[in-house]
Parts: sequence; structure tokens; C-alpha cells
Amino acid sequence: MRYNVIRKMDISNGPGVRVSIFMQGCPFHCKNCFNPETWDFEGGKEFTDETINKVLDLSQRNEVKGLSILGGEPMAPSNIEGTAKLAKAFKEKYPGKTVWAWSGFKYEDIKDKDALKYIDVLVDGNYNDELHDPTLKWKGSANQRVIDVKKSEKNNKVCLVEE
Repeated sequence: MRYNVIRKMDISNGPGVRVSIFMQGCPFHCKNCFNPETWDFEGGKEFTDETINKVLDLSQRNEVKGLSILGGEPMAPSNIEGTAKLAKAFKEKYPGKTVWAWSGFKYEDIKDKDALKYIDVLVDGNYNDELHDPTLKWKGSANQRVIDVKKSEKNNKVCLVEE
């Protein structure tokens, strides 16, 4: 597994100041993707325990409200195990902070994956350039959903984040 970049002070991918990691590799290749440099599964840098420790260290500051995991595709079969390991380590160390993730996969198709146990909010669905709307919060196109994962699990149905 590989990652592209870690941002230590990200204010555009989730609420508040966040640490963001962009996983490397994506099978979807959405038209006008904002991050095509993350498509190649062989690009970027190796994702290791040292990477996890770096993310955890960067997240210890009080102003950091959470972790955002993007891509590429963090839920791709070759990435999901590392995504779960990172999210689990983060939630164990910082239970009061949130984990957000973005995936081209639909919630219904990945809801039983271990990674979702540690994710608070999932923005799901492929970016659709024909449905692009720059006024949307936390997503790029109108077909995507901002899902409260814990509430969805509890209610056994998709529950959107209320703004």
C-alpha cells in the first residue's frame, strides 16, 4: 500500500483544522478528478507503521479536530487494510476527534468492512463532473452523500450528516 501526501493543517476536507492523508491508487478515474496524481497504485510513498505514527504525532495538537482520509481511493482492496489500521490507531489515541473518509464506493457496498468501524463520516460515491457544484459542502458533485456512519449503523439505514 502507498500514500501520496500528508497535509498537517488542512481546512478544506472536513470541519475544523485536520490532518489529511491522501492514499495512492484509484480504480475509478473520474472525469476531471481533482487529484489524478493519486490514481497510480505504484506512485507515491510506501505506507508503513512510521506513516501512521507521523499522522498520530501531527494530530496531537489541540487545534486539530480530526483526521481526513482521501485519495486516490482509501477503500480500494489494496488500500482498505491500511486505511482501517490508520483509522483504528487514530480513534484509539484520539477518541474525541473525528475520522472522515472519502470513497468512490457506495456506503451500502462497504458498510461491513472493518475500516468503517473507525470512521465517523463517509463521503461516498464517485465524483460526477456533470453534477459538479462548487457550493456543496464536503463533496464535489450532487450524487455524493455525506454520511454519519455511526448513526447509519445504529439505524440500519443511511443517515446523512445534518449541516
